[in-house]
Amino acid sequence: MGWRRNDAGDPTFRREALTHADALHGFAHYLTGTDNDASDLVQETYARALAASEQFLPGSNLKAWLYRILRNAFIDRHRRDVKGPTAPVSIDDVDDAALANPSLSAFDGDRVASADLEAAMLALPEASRTVILLDFEGFDEEEAAAVLGCARGTIKSRLFRARAALRELLKDYAPVRRLHGL
Repeated sequence: MGWRRNDAGDPTFRREALTHADALHGFAHYLTGTDNDASDLVQETYARALAASEQFLPGSNLKAWLYRILRNAFIDRHRRDVKGPTAPVSIDDVDDAALANPSLSAFDGDRVASADLEAAMLALPEASRTVILLDFEGFDEEEAAAVLGCARGTIKSRLFRARAALRELLKDYAPVRRLHGL
């Protein structure tokens, strides 16, 4: 990582940050549910990242840092939109409700279509989607903990519960259990 601290104008920093744009957009899409909102959220993420570039330390995980900014921007937007509580809802409070939801209708074919998987992911609470998406993106438990601002053990627990909720939503389709360790 060749950029210096406090230098958002450094083309190396900008170039490296932009390599994560597609992955951030995919993550944002699952959080927001629409491409337009996802694009807005990614744009806000990059604006915040550039404005706070002095907080990024060389040698740190830029991808995890950008994901954390995106997640925080999503939470901030949600709070503004609903004028609700000031703290995000805990995954431990919402996953039991996801497990109690009726499963999705039976699937056709021998594999999960992307639309079916997307529908199941969108049916999960935001906190569950977030931890599963970080896992899908290849974040290890340590990196996911950095993104979500919690302990590594919490990530293990959340991921276990989120996978269980996704399995429940897709229970009528047996081959899904082979997907990414579900």
